[in-house]
Amino acid sequence: MICFLRASGIIASIVTNNFISHTRLLKESNLAKILAIDTSAGACSVAIYGDGIRAEEFVLSPRDHTRKILPMVDSILAAQNLNLKDIDAIAFGRGPGSFTGLRIAAGVVQGLAFGADLPVVPVSSLAAVAQGWIGEQAQPCEETICVAFDARMSEVYFGSFQSEAGYSQLVGGELVSNPAKVELNGLTGPIVALGSGWNYAELLAETDCLVKDCEREVRALDIAILGEQQYLAGHSVSAEQAVPVYLRNEVSWKKLADQ
Repeated sequence: MICFLRASGIIASIVTNNFISHTRLLKESNLAKILAIDTSAGACSVAIYGDGIRAEEFVLSPRDHTRKILPMVDSILAAQNLNLKDIDAIAFGRGPGSFTGLRIAAGVVQGLAFGADLPVVPVSSLAAVAQGWIGEQAQPCEETICVAFDARMSEVYFGSFQSEAGYSQLVGGELVSNPAKVELNGLTGPIVALGSGWNYAELLAETDCLVKDCEREVRALDIAILGEQQYLAGHSVSAEQAVPVYLRNEVSWKKLADQ
């Protein structure tokens, strides 16, 4: 089983320095094994990607993430004959998504990363869904991929993405909004609509969608793919910086500040 370890501020700062040199070595070799974890919504998934490995375990398990996630990590590592020492970085779905699910993922990742002295790559849950679509296309993706999650309280988490060199790239910023106030007029080309937020009729008003898929789930494999790209580019953080992005809280504070 995988054990959790706590680290003092001194240890954490030493590990952070190690992360920098470790990342530089991997950038030169262009090889990395990424362990990815996601519990941001109703699904629970883990994946290992990179250095010739492409493996994932995925299960729909609302309200059961705490019990399932660590055994799934153990299982996928064992299936690939690996342990945490063979992993170069841990990626996780940092949000937006379920507040409880995001806290579970962040807590698990912090424990694993502290225990194994590994860097962490937080990955947008919206970007991961867009990446899943891009990875399924036989030809280069030229559509604008609009991902919307049901944020409850009659709001959606929303982000639009385009493919750059096969990776989802955010266009503008991620936001939380009333569906009727999401602006799509500035987007060019055909639109692919993904995620549970597109169940709101207001979001579909006057929107010409090439594809609509409201059942898309965040998958750890897509988080791992984006995580490898970001890690090799030097965009990793220390374990203590592996925190969720709730988005709703951030926007609420911004609204208060603007009043």
